[in-house]
Amino acid sequence: MRTPKTLRRVVISGIGCISPIGIGREQFWNSVREGRSGIGKITRFDASDLPVQIAGEVKDFDSDQWIPPKDRQHVSNAVAYAIAAADLTFKDAGLNLSQMDLESRRDMGIILGSGGASLGFVEKQYRYYFANEAKKASIYSVPTATPGSLPSEVSMPFGIKGFSHLISTGCTSSTDAIAYAAQNIALGRINRVLTGGVDAPLAHSIVLGFCVMKVMTPSWNHDPTRGSRPFSRDRDGFVVAEGAYLFLLEEREMAIARGARIYGEIVGYGSTCDAHHRVRLDETGIEPARAMMMAINDAEISTASIDYVNLHGTSTDLNDRIETRAIRNAFGQEADRIPMSATKSMIGHPQGASGAAGLTATLGGMNLGFLPPTINLDEPDPECDLDYVPNHSRAGEINYALCNCIGFGSKNSALVVKRHES
Repeated sequence: MRTPKTLRRVVISGIGCISPIGIGREQFWNSVREGRSGIGKITRFDASDLPVQIAGEVKDFDSDQWIPPKDRQHVSNAVAYAIAAADLTFKDAGLNLSQMDLESRRDMGIILGSGGASLGFVEKQYRYYFANEAKKASIYSVPTATPGSLPSEVSMPFGIKGFSHLISTGCTSSTDAIAYAAQNIALGRINRVLTGGVDAPLAHSIVLGFCVMKVMTPSWNHDPTRGSRPFSRDRDGFVVAEGAYLFLLEEREMAIARGARIYGEIVGYGSTCDAHHRVRLDETGIEPARAMMMAINDAEISTASIDYVNLHGTSTDLNDRIETRAIRNAFGQEADRIPMSATKSMIGHPQGASGAAGLTATLGGMNLGFLPPTINLDEPDPECDLDYVPNHSRAGEINYALCNCIGFGSKNSALVVKRHES
């Protein structure tokens, strides 16, 4: 395939998010800076028979603003979140797609990352079937249940004519999607891409499945905001969450020419696989470390240039301990110098949207001059001995940041983002 002699630079010129701690970039950034938790009792369904009854639900969200009533029964919450986040992203980027000509809409693509896409919708259809109420099921059950339909549901209302793809690689889905979007722009194949992560896994059967795996915390039903506790000695599982975190990636010169606000530049990516286990991480942490170093080398910098690391930090015993080991494998003595934190302590674990959520928090710190915190870190695990910016954000300058993700199936992916120099 045609490869340009010089790769083009790729910047972030729009951000839109639907999250448990706020709708829109500003609300989300303010909540991160204040260390606010979005974890609460599950209200989406009756969870009284489950050992885990808390989650990171999106609150104060009116899907009717983006989904016509006649379509609501045919689409999942993931579709509603994705369309809403896309709308916020385009508005933040200063783009009015209704006024764009055909060629401009052909020159924009979509690559979303999602672990489960519309699985909650699928569960609802099966409930109708087993209750002998199949007539209530959507006539679009099959296409909506198909993961690849999620980006199409975003392409249609905005008239985006470029590629419309879904990346589903577990927890690393949105990190990989952002990287592939950036690569397409860098290679000159397209000028703009809407990308990021969307997941809506809050359904009874999904939460039950995680409970059966014993990967979620059963200890904080009485005090939900304390439930997500990455790197804490008493952590005993993650808190499942939902949300959408999207970005407009744009070729740098095009963004500058139209006077866009630029939040950062994607400069590095790395991805590996432990090839070890269906859900367990390899204890050595070698492959996550290699993914991080691949991203740093891709950015053509050294570990000394990294000012902050956004960690996967799920709040499970295994992940937090091995991710800490991977950081030490990658950074050596530099690891003790670098502040790092887990966004999941505030929002829970949004599955395939994890990487995009972490990047959104990182860009907030980069643009507003603060280091995002890891809340609920009362007593660190002795095996988790890095600077996790415990409990409260602090002032700090971020010029280069590494965003790390670790997923089921032994997958590891990392991005390097750089402060934009005007």
